[in-house]
Amino acid sequence: MQDDPRAFLAALFDEAVKAADPLSAIRAHLPAPPKGRTVVVGAGKAASQMAQAFESLWDGPLEGVVVAQHGPVAACERIAVLQAAHPVPDAAGLTAAARLLETVRGLTADDLVVALISGGGSALLPAPAGGLTLEDEIAVNRALLASGAPISAMNVVRKHVSQIKGGRLAHAAGPARVVSLIVSDIPGDNPAHVASGPTVPDGSTPQDAREIVRQYRMNLPDRVMKHLASAEAAAPGPQDATFASHEHHVIASARVSLEAAATRARAAGVETVILSDAIEGEARDIGLMHAAIAREVRTRGRPFAAPVLILSGGETTVTIGDEGYGKGGRNSEFLLSFAHAIEGLDDVHALAADTDGRDGSEHNAGAFADGGSVLRMRAAGEDPRARLLGHDAYTAFEAIGDIFTTGPTGTNVNDFRAILIR
Repeated sequence: MQDDPRAFLAALFDEAVKAADPLSAIRAHLPAPPKGRTVVVGAGKAASQMAQAFESLWDGPLEGVVVAQHGPVAACERIAVLQAAHPVPDAAGLTAAARLLETVRGLTADDLVVALISGGGSALLPAPAGGLTLEDEIAVNRALLASGAPISAMNVVRKHVSQIKGGRLAHAAGPARVVSLIVSDIPGDNPAHVASGPTVPDGSTPQDAREIVRQYRMNLPDRVMKHLASAEAAAPGPQDATFASHEHHVIASARVSLEAAATRARAAGVETVILSDAIEGEARDIGLMHAAIAREVRTRGRPFAAPVLILSGGETTVTIGDEGYGKGGRNSEFLLSFAHAIEGLDDVHALAADTDGRDGSEHNAGAFADGGSVLRMRAAGEDPRARLLGHDAYTAFEAIGDIFTTGPTGTNVNDFRAILIR
């Protein structure tokens, strides 16, 4: 740890990802076999890995289909793996969503539907409702991504313009029993918000969706706003009798992953604190908050004494304004803001990364930063302040070789932030 802080932080990230491994998580939550058919459906960034794990653990007949992101996927023998685009939906996702709905129709009360749900499923399952089009759903998604709204608010809007979200996939499976196994990327782990809850209903209303649109000043197509004002936008509520026999289990989350990383750090002799597993807010602002804590520890020995490791999770947001945007994602933006605020501060090292292995527009998981990062960026010909204002943090970190790349991890429990103060 003292000799190579970056290797130490990367090892903690690996430990966090390992704690969210679909195989061990699903093994602990296998449902009882049904009298009838077992049908698997699912969607999300971890969909193929979850499907592969379920196949390996299930002792009996099995069929189904899941939807994963374009790119490498885990191989499955009995479960079909379809692929679609993320974060902006595409026509492949439209076809995949229709396939999932068709897969669960015509089942009986003796049948079991196992839903494997993980973050990213919202974009992977476009299924526009009420005469809306794929283009309308893409417009909604783009507006949500640029709005700065927290993920839970985004997913309230998404589920009210969809034929599959907001519990509708599970409702279509009636009268079959539905058991949802969920890898949560949502701060607070509300299962109805992961992937916009295709199999878990909640009590949100179209009026709630319209209020979110107003609050975050989103410019949505007139057809979408008209739909949100119609009765057709209402999703089935938790009180619907169809859901009476259904179960849902959050099998992996940021809380579990952060606790695993903390255990690993303490075993290495490093005192560790977890600020929260559910931090939300503008990435730049959250970066400044974390930097203020690091500076207080480093210069005044409070609220924690160095050496100490500070961990946090959740999901920050990036609001895109008139300044436009470049390359990167919320973790690299958080870290560039953090780097500015700790400039010149010795013995502070940080890693911020997305546990799915991809942060925003590029193929890196995140980046490293320390008290000399901003100085090295300037020496490399970069203007780090301009890069931050232009939402182009990837370019700044790439220029100094501080990008953190893992490839797809096969899970997704959202942001992982680790700050080591020596």
